[in-house]
Amino acid sequence: MPSVYFTVRWPDQTETSCYSPSTVIHTYFKDGEEYKKEAFLAQARLGLHAASERVREKFGYACSSAMDSLSQIEHLSEKFPAESSIQIIAVD
Repeated sequence: MPSVYFTVRWPDQTETSCYSPSTVIHTYFKDGEEYKKEAFLAQARLGLHAASERVREKFGYACSSAMDSLSQIEHLSEKFPAESSIQIIAVD
């Protein structure tokens, strides 16, 4: 199953590389898109859960790495206010 990394630029201009176990993440994020914090978190949750389900369909178990990425995203987002903008730099 081809994995994908997507790069997130946070409001403080730091960047984080996040892992998705499936190319389905391309459905949820595109290069250059910008989101308000809650919209970004909603897309991340949907996309990473969908990616984890793709793994379950193929191998019979969910992908803990996708959930680790989501946990990292949720943790990092906590320090930013709701009106903050978060950008997807690249989805590779």
